Order: sequence, then structure tokens, then C-alpha cells
Amino acid sequence: MTTAPLAGRLDGLLFFPVTAFAPDGSVDVDTFRAHVRAGVDAGAAAVFACCGTGEFHALTPEEFRDCVAAAVEETAGRVPVVAGTGYGTALAVRYARLAEQAGADGLLAMPPYLVVADQAGLLRHYTELAAATSLDVIVYQRDNAVLTPDTAVALARTDGVIGLKDGLGDLGLMQRIVSAVRAEGLDLLYFNGLPTAELTGAAYRGIGVTLYSSAVFCFAPDLALAYHRALASGDDATVDLLVDGFYRPLVELRAQGRGYAVSLVKAAVRMEGLDVGPVRPPLSEPAPEHLDALARLVERGRALVKELGA
Repeated sequence: MTTAPLAGRLDGLLFFPVTAFAPDGSVDVDTFRAHVRAGVDAGAAAVFACCGTGEFHALTPEEFRDCVAAAVEETAGRVPVVAGTGYGTALAVRYARLAEQAGADGLLAMPPYLVVADQAGLLRHYTELAAATSLDVIVYQRDNAVLTPDTAVALARTDGVIGLKDGLGDLGLMQRIVSAVRAEGLDLLYFNGLPTAELTGAAYRGIGVTLYSSAVFCFAPDLALAYHRALASGDDATVDLLVDGFYRPLVELRAQGRGYAVSLVKAAVRMEGLDVGPVRPPLSEPAPEHLDALARLVERGRALVKELGA
């Protein structure tokens, strides 16, 4: 764990590694280490270990602890490590404490399991989670955890809560949240957390949300970095070409199967030469025709980058 504040270190392309599994179904920590190391070497600004793309839902507490510790060791302080946590409050606190013991720099608090809570319940959940460790918390808004602007303001006032990651995609709500927090003289980091965030990167940037998680970085960091450079520099022509030629078709392919936001990414990592194994149940592997389409799409994306010199 580094001593510099987490909020000041989250500036750049955020890497959400997949979790590697061996043929017998166990966690393959060595391959996971190689995946993390390759991402950091490629230019990741942070590692978000054991989060959605990393199949947090499928990991035991012991596996989670081992993977977070491996990510911390592989990054060696070069970039921060943020670990996922979730389920009900008691389990979320347990995972948070395991992450702290493993040396993580922060937490991504995923939605509570199954229940649809009211705003008071959500606020209590995240407040208790933030108080349970010394780690800074980023709240992940999506599914059954959708915040009102008033709740976002209350979270911005909560010690230990530093950010809000939006996986809902309601830009009107996000603008209201950003405005409400700003009007109170408070600060939060905001993240675009949609499954293929690059598709909506320009739209989120329009309301001041510049940070995002890139699933594409897991398997094609060259494509992800080319897009990130274009978006950050205001090169709209390159952004549009990559969206039209790669990211939009990728989103349309992802929509062809349940769980493809994870299984398609993991399949792509394998295609690129690192055997991270299959997804764990209840997720399933992509259909063969979708894997063929994925391979063609990645090839097309790289041809675009080469043509653009991006």
C-alpha cells in the first residue's frame, strides 16, 4: 500500500484484469500475476483487482485475498491497486478488511447483493463500509444501487468516500449529481463505468467525467491507449473512427450473449496468447461464431490504429 492519497493517483487509463483459472477450476495466481504485470507494463494508471471483469462474484474470500495480494506485489507501488467488495454490509466489510490486509490502496464498492434498498439503506451501507477500514472507497452505481443527488452529496461528505463510478448510463442523473455535489463545495471523483466505456467516453466527458474503466485494455492495450490519447487530446476525428469501426461493433457483439461483458473479454485475453482459463459458472463461454467475430473485430481495430498512426 502506498502512502500517497488514492484520489491524486487515479489519472489515466484504468485496468480491470480478469481473474485466471487453471484447468482444474482453481485460481491460477501465477497467470493472474502475468496478466497484471503486462497491463502495468503497457501503461495502466491503476489496477482494479477482483472487480466485475475479475469475477468478484465467483471468488471465495481466500481466493480474493490471494489475488489482491498478488496484484499489490506485482505493481510494487508503481500504480495503485483498488479491490472490489460487495454483497451485504457484513460481507462487504469482511472483503474490505481482507483487501486492506493484502495491501490494497482502495475499494470499489459494488452493489449490495439481491436486495433493492432505499436511499437511507444505501447510505448506511456505504458509510459503514467506509468506516470499516482505512481504505478509500469508490461507490459503484448500477443495477439495484442507484443514488439520488442528495445521497451523492451525503456520500461526498462521508470520510473515506472519494468517488462514484457510474454503470447506469443515465447522463441526466449524472449531471444532476455532479451539479449537486459541486454546489455544496464538495469533491468526488467520477468514473464512466459502463461495460465498454469508450463508446460513451465523449458524452461523459461533456459533463466532466473523464475517468473510465477499459475492458478492452485487458486484451488490446494498444487499441485502448490509442482511443484514450485521442479522447484526452480532443482528437474527435480519431475518436469517431475508432467508435465507428471498433467500439460500436464490439458493443453490438457483446449484446449477443448474457454475461459477455466478462466472458467475451476473457476469451479475447486468451486469443492474445495468455491462457487465463474459462469463466466460472453461472457464466458461460461465448458461442464459437461470436469468438470468430471477436477475432476479426480486434484485427480490424488494429488495422484502423495502424492506418491512423494513433
